[in-house]
Amino acid sequence: MPDMLEPRELVIGTYTGPLPHIDGKAEGILSCSFDGTTVGPPRVLARTRNPSFVVLSSDGRRLYAVNEAVSFEESPGGGVSAFSRHPVTGELTLLNTRPSGGLEPAHLELDPSERFVLVANYGSGSVAVLALEDDGRLGAMTGRVQHEGTSLHPMRQSAPHPHMVIFDPRTGELLVPDLGIDAVLVYALTQNGELVAQAGRRLPVVRGAGPRHLAFHPAGDCLFVVNELDNTLVALRRDEDGFVPTGRVSTLPKGFSAHSQAAAIAGTTTSATPIFVSNPSPTHTPAAISQRVLPRSNARTAHQSDATQQRTSSASGLLWREIATVTGVSASARPPMKPPMRPNRRRTRS
Repeated sequence: MPDMLEPRELVIGTYTGPLPHIDGKAEGILSCSFDGTTVGPPRVLARTRNPSFVVLSSDGRRLYAVNEAVSFEESPGGGVSAFSRHPVTGELTLLNTRPSGGLEPAHLELDPSERFVLVANYGSGSVAVLALEDDGRLGAMTGRVQHEGTSLHPMRQSAPHPHMVIFDPRTGELLVPDLGIDAVLVYALTQNGELVAQAGRRLPVVRGAGPRHLAFHPAGDCLFVVNELDNTLVALRRDEDGFVPTGRVSTLPKGFSAHSQAAAIAGTTTSATPIFVSNPSPTHTPAAISQRVLPRSNARTAHQSDATQQRTSSASGLLWREIATVTGVSASARPPMKPPMRPNRRRTRS
C-alpha cells in the first residue's frame, strides 16, 4: 500500500459543455482531497466554461484556466480566466477574463518569472502571451505566433494544432509540440513578452506521429515526447544546443488492436517516480496506462494487463539505461535529483 500523505487538494480542470470531440457535463473547476491512497468527493471551486486545463502560481494564491471554446463571451475564439485562491480553503474568486487569441485553447503555462501566461490555441494553431498585472489579473496580449503547415493524417493533420506549452528548465526557452504539423517548435520569450522563433532548434519528429505532450526528466538532460497518433513515447537526450532522439517505444501492449490515442504524460516530479502515459479509448476512459521509466517497480495500474506489464518493464529499462548514460547515475541506484521548476500539469483530450 502507498504511504499515507498529509491530505492535499487536487484541482481538476473539466469540460462543462459540448465541443466536437466531447460533450462535457461538469460544473466547472473541481477540487478533491487526496492522501496518497484515497481521492475524496469532488466539490465545485468555480463555475466557468470548459476549464479543460488549469495552472497554479508557485505560491498557490492564483489560478489560471483556459476556457476551451470557439466563441467566448460573445466573441470568436476561446478565453483565459484568472482567479485568486484562498490559501487555506482553496476557494476561487474570479479576477477577470481575456480572449485566448485563438480557437479552442488546450493548454496554458506561467513563464518562470510568472509575469506572463502562455496559451496554446489548439483549434486555430496559434500560441499567445498574456501579461499579468501585479494583483494577478490578466493584462494585455503581448505576443502571438501563428503556426503554419500540414502533415500526413488527412483529418488530424490538415492544419497546425499546438497542444501544449512548456519551458525548458535549463535554457528557459518555450517548447511547443504541434500535433498538426509534426513538429516541436522552440521560442525565446523576450522581457516584453514577445515570442521569437528559434527556427534551427526544432525537435525531430517522425511524420504522422502527432506530438502532443512533453515532460522533462528531473535532471533536465532528457526530454520525453508523447505522440498521439502513433501511440509512441520518444526519449531525447540534450546535446549541445538541442536534443537528439535516443529511444522510441509503443505505449500499447503487444497485440492491442483497438483504437487508442496517447494523451497525457505524468510522473516526472522526482527521479524515483515512473513516467505514466495514458491511452484514452473513444469513451475517454484510460484503456491502458503504461509505466515507462521505473524498471524496478512491480506495481501494476488499473487496466494494465500482464502483457502490458512485461512489455513496459522491458521498455522502461531501455529508456532508463539511456538516462543513466546521460546523467552518470547507475540504472539500479537512482538518488534524488533536482525536480523541475514546476510540477507538470496534464489533462486528457481527444
